[in-house]
Amino acid sequence: MREKELAQKVVEYFEVNIFSNHIGAALNIHSRLASYNINPILVKYLSKVLKDDYSPMGVAMALYYPRVLGTSISTSFGTRIQSMFVELGIAQGSLIKGMDIEFVDRIDSRKKWCQLKSGPNTINSEDVKPLIKKFTDTINLARTNSALKGISNSDFIVGVLYGEISELSMHYKRIDQSHPVYVGRDFWHRITGYLGFYDSLMPPLHECIMSLDTQDFIKTGCEKLALEIEKSPLFDFH
Repeated sequence: MREKELAQKVVEYFEVNIFSNHIGAALNIHSRLASYNINPILVKYLSKVLKDDYSPMGVAMALYYPRVLGTSISTSFGTRIQSMFVELGIAQGSLIKGMDIEFVDRIDSRKKWCQLKSGPNTINSEDVKPLIKKFTDTINLARTNSALKGISNSDFIVGVLYGEISELSMHYKRIDQSHPVYVGRDFWHRITGYLGFYDSLMPPLHECIMSLDTQDFIKTGCEKLALEIEKSPLFDFH
């Protein structure tokens, strides 16, 4: 697949499976009170912070905004990106437990087993040792398989979807001491074979985002949730 065609396929995947799905979930799932576990103390406090009052709309905003603008899209992004690489034929799903995808590195022509991460700061200090241990255990297990003879530490990698090497957190740099962490342009070059793919992807992706018909879905979804909250016996606004 040519570079421009592949970039367009990636953009289309983002539009249909990430952006449109997110908008649909915001309107049809996260706008329902039943989708939340309520902390009555926190929602009352956050309602006061957001609306200077304890009100149905204040509670709706306290629940809806973090879900829709935070956890919902972040979780969907990570899961869908993994599927995207496989569905578009850029990589294969990994048969090795703990790895997200497998692909042949277009720079060094070696098979790579990869854990995907979103950005250069999306890992915590407590995640470093477990991740390295998972790599080590996997390599030791793989070496018992004659089909995987000759694998090395550098064949088990972390692929970071966006960012620059200079932006990598110290946690990633610790991992990089034993297993390569490829970030942004370098990662996309290795997985697609196109040196400038990362940069060629950004303009059409930006154009796609700016052309989305969002229809003020944040306001609509939040209002739907506020109506449910107003009628719910869980809250007393009097």
